[in-house]
Amino acid sequence: MRRTAHAAHWGGFEAETKAGRLVGIRPFAADEAPSPLLRSVPSAVHAACRIDRPYIRRGWRPGGAVRGQARGGEPFVPIGWDEATRLVAGELCRVRAEHGPASIFGGSYGWSSAGRFHHARSQLHRMLAATGGFTGQFANYSFAAGMTLLPHILGDLQAVGGPVVDWRAIAEHAKLLVCFGGILLRNGQIGTGGIGRHGMGRSLRAAAAAGVRIVNISPLAADMPGDVAAKWLPIRPNTDAAMMLAMAHVLIAERRIDRDFLDRCTVGFETLRAEVATRTPAWAEAITGIPAETIASLARDCAAAPTTLTATWSLQRAEFGEQPFWALIALAALLGGIGKPGQGVAFGLGSMAGMGEARVEIPSVALPALRNPANSFIPVARLTEMLERPGGEYDFNGRRLRYPDARLIYWAGGNPLHHHQDLNRMLRAWTRAETIVAHEPWWTALARHADIVLPATTTLERDDIGSAGRDRFIFAMKRAIPPQAQARDDFSIFADIAEAQGAGDRFTGHRDTPAWLRTIYGTAQAAAARAGVSLPDFEAFWEAGHVEVPPPEERFVPLADFAADPAAHPLLTPSGRIEIASATIAGFGYPDCPGHPTWLAPREYLGAPLAARFPLHLLTVQPETRLHGQLDQAEVSLASKIAGREPITLHEDDAAARGLSAGDVVRAFNDRGACLAGLRTTRAMLRGVAVLATGAWLDPLEPGVPGSLCVHGNPNVLTQDVGTSRLGQGPSAQSCLIEVERWDGPLPPVRAHRRPPIGESRAG
Repeated sequence: MRRTAHAAHWGGFEAETKAGRLVGIRPFAADEAPSPLLRSVPSAVHAACRIDRPYIRRGWRPGGAVRGQARGGEPFVPIGWDEATRLVAGELCRVRAEHGPASIFGGSYGWSSAGRFHHARSQLHRMLAATGGFTGQFANYSFAAGMTLLPHILGDLQAVGGPVVDWRAIAEHAKLLVCFGGILLRNGQIGTGGIGRHGMGRSLRAAAAAGVRIVNISPLAADMPGDVAAKWLPIRPNTDAAMMLAMAHVLIAERRIDRDFLDRCTVGFETLRAEVATRTPAWAEAITGIPAETIASLARDCAAAPTTLTATWSLQRAEFGEQPFWALIALAALLGGIGKPGQGVAFGLGSMAGMGEARVEIPSVALPALRNPANSFIPVARLTEMLERPGGEYDFNGRRLRYPDARLIYWAGGNPLHHHQDLNRMLRAWTRAETIVAHEPWWTALARHADIVLPATTTLERDDIGSAGRDRFIFAMKRAIPPQAQARDDFSIFADIAEAQGAGDRFTGHRDTPAWLRTIYGTAQAAAARAGVSLPDFEAFWEAGHVEVPPPEERFVPLADFAADPAAHPLLTPSGRIEIASATIAGFGYPDCPGHPTWLAPREYLGAPLAARFPLHLLTVQPETRLHGQLDQAEVSLASKIAGREPITLHEDDAAARGLSAGDVVRAFNDRGACLAGLRTTRAMLRGVAVLATGAWLDPLEPGVPGSLCVHGNPNVLTQDVGTSRLGQGPSAQSCLIEVERWDGPLPPVRAHRRPPIGESRAG
């Protein structure tokens, strides 16, 4: 038995190997609460759906000869690596020559790897930039609306991306923690670059033990751990902004605001006062379902004690998702706690590992990017619209932009058929691309809907460095097993493709993998030294397997210097202050995002007319059993399925009203699509809500036919693909109405984790 230090998005570990196979996992010794997802690593690496060699779709032809074909139903044909390299390089050169570099879309939004060198998206963008340019994506699916809004309001992204208010400071100084969207511990299982210690549960429980009163405002009681004595306020999905405005109404009407803070540190108070003049708790009760007196009482409690206000990232992944984030900032400003220890506002405390954990701010290890000569991008969630409307105009963050004419899509390290919305619409638009190239270790839905499929190694098959700005540990990710079959790491694949285009040295920087690992570690080491942190040299780090950065002694207080002296420490907003109302955003003239926080009714929520036909509000959540779509083919995820389908959860009364029982296979549907799922029931959720986790691999009943029933339970055949607003253009997955009924027909097989049909030769 051989043990090798390694790390993944769900934690550090030692890989146990025997005869070239991964046979076991030992969690990182310092991790107090290792993620159960580690159990899935061996079965994922050696899954039967691993891609063994390069393939092309049988009906595809180079040169843009075939366009408009639906993908996903044809067999694949094996080819050699030399031919694959030649085909990909040839298509990249052709599309640039015929249509310009912006017609190459280098999407690859995705987590891909905790390793920072073999981070597939970084490698892909570096190759495409080195060889002439591409269209990329701006922002992320996690908090795109907040990412666009917050610089206008607070001057930067710190409140949503971190560092945010320190958990230790909350325990020591706060008396009330108000959590819109809860604090969901399973989200704390994951981090971008490896996790040394899973501490979210400890931190939350320590705050509760210190006497901090916790309020969970969510449709789901389970959005707060059951052993934390939190007060649960079940709110209708998408109505949080209405409740926040009503709380602001109470604070202003009863003169419970911090007028000194508002005068010194904010602009736009009078605009907010006018906005909330009629936004009474009684008005909000009709929208949110929370009693008016409960809303008013909570507002008074916030004014009477040091309070931390937090909201999950998921709140802004809805129609008009900018509004709850803006309204919560305004509410925190009224209270005057911004800049005080353990108070103020933070987003994402329950959304990812490391949020709120004390750490010294040093840059993570990272592969340096190259300038993109095309200087072309789209907002991350506007993929389908780009394909549907080449050359079409759209609004984004005060600019009027045009979509490129994307002829070639290159994806590595991500899966749009997992994370994008309205997948049937996307698959219809997918036909517009002339060539789609995918790097994948497994036959995911992305690989099945590509033209050229290149087998990539998993992290266990290469050396790398795990690092993330939200974690205090840096991990040596040592190769534990050899590459499986003909799989190659992305760096080697891209080096050959870049070389075939005459840009090999520009892409590689004249370095191989070992040289790059030393280089990027050395860069991070130098940056850490400038911040007063001493890291060991590379050899010592690699031998030890990890390095731990000591936590800071002081408690982090966001915006403390600004709150103490706004003139000396202005924000990077036009006014230098917190913009409760923004003249800049008002000047954009967007009716779906005016210049101040407001309540706008989504097209799909329980108060919408459409609810008469589709009376369940679908919430798509991060699963307990995998990371997004990663590990769906592995042990932990497979064990959670019901009759092989992803579980969907309804309130017991909603299930009974439809004649359903736990364990039934049901059909969830709306006008966009339908999927099968296995039913769970509970009383610990709001009636009228359904919960279906993301990440079940798309499995159409009729492969290659957009609109076909997904037999496995991918919720994004149901979610709507509209931007949050013209400001942020983020995803609106959480604004989705559906209906559920029993599936009484024969159960179709789940084929998502099998290999697709493999042909012997191309047709024609």
